[in-house]
Amino acid sequence: MFTFTTQVRVRYAETDQMGFVYYGNYPQYYEVARAEAMRDAGMTYREMEEKGIVMPIARMDIKYIRPARYDDLLTIKTTVPAMPASRMHFDYEIYNEAGKLLNKGTTILAFLKKETGRPCAAPEWFINRLEKKFQDTK
Repeated sequence: MFTFTTQVRVRYAETDQMGFVYYGNYPQYYEVARAEAMRDAGMTYREMEEKGIVMPIARMDIKYIRPARYDDLLTIKTTVPAMPASRMHFDYEIYNEAGKLLNKGTTILAFLKKETGRPCAAPEWFINRLEKKFQDTK
């Protein structure tokens, strides 16, 4: 298991008329957290694309528990529970500054060859870098 935490401050434009973060913005928070977790593991989406791999979302689940509001500093805990094969699973928990759980979610991303759009296994270089993060948590 590999866990990474990042923070995002809610911008005014991300809220709705009720002053809550608009529900459609949570996937963007997941994306920020996922990209930063990948960067912490030593890789970026840009590098993956340059090496011919893309990772579209195959599935996303979201559970809204409490609303986030304008100017809240959100802490997003991202967990990769298992080493990927042809898909990669990410779990997210979003907390406010008081430590209250606001949102939980999951995304599953597929590994595809950029040139063909066909599924493939996670590349060896990717697995090698991710293994280091899994070993750090033991």
